[in-house]
Amino acid sequence: MQRRTLLKLGALSAAVLIVAGGATALLQPGLRQGKLTPAAQTIFSSVACAILDRTLPTGDLDKQKALAGLLDRIDDLSQAFPPHVQAELSQLLGLLSTAVGRRTLAGLESDWPSASVTEVQQALQSMRLSRLALRQQSYHALHDIVGAAYFSDASTWVTLGYPGPVNI
Repeated sequence: MQRRTLLKLGALSAAVLIVAGGATALLQPGLRQGKLTPAAQTIFSSVACAILDRTLPTGDLDKQKALAGLLDRIDDLSQAFPPHVQAELSQLLGLLSTAVGRRTLAGLESDWPSASVTEVQQALQSMRLSRLALRQQSYHALHDIVGAAYFSDASTWVTLGYPGPVNI
């Protein structure tokens, strides 16, 4: 196969994946009325476990409670976003909830609920260090949303060594 033919085939394949992924994201959005869909909750739970690995409580019940609170705060945060940001986040989560989108954008072979913390951490690191701006932006969106939503709760401030707001 000639180089030119191979490049054309690669470009055509990328276009098909983008169109198919975009259509899937429109059919299966990550947000409905500003709230996370069950698929998006699964994504954020896996991402949160990877990002907050040593920060989350160690007991199963406490960890589930912390993740539930995190998902509630992400819902509140996403509802505060302007409509165009909500639409972009919904598209990102919709793409990541598909097998093709998860593999292409995140580089994660396992589905979100069955992926280990290490696998998700490696996928996030791959996104962060990618040469593609879209993958880097996706990483930063997931990372910043998880961090902002988790550490906005006063119960997590001790972990950071933050004593809380100063009375004026």
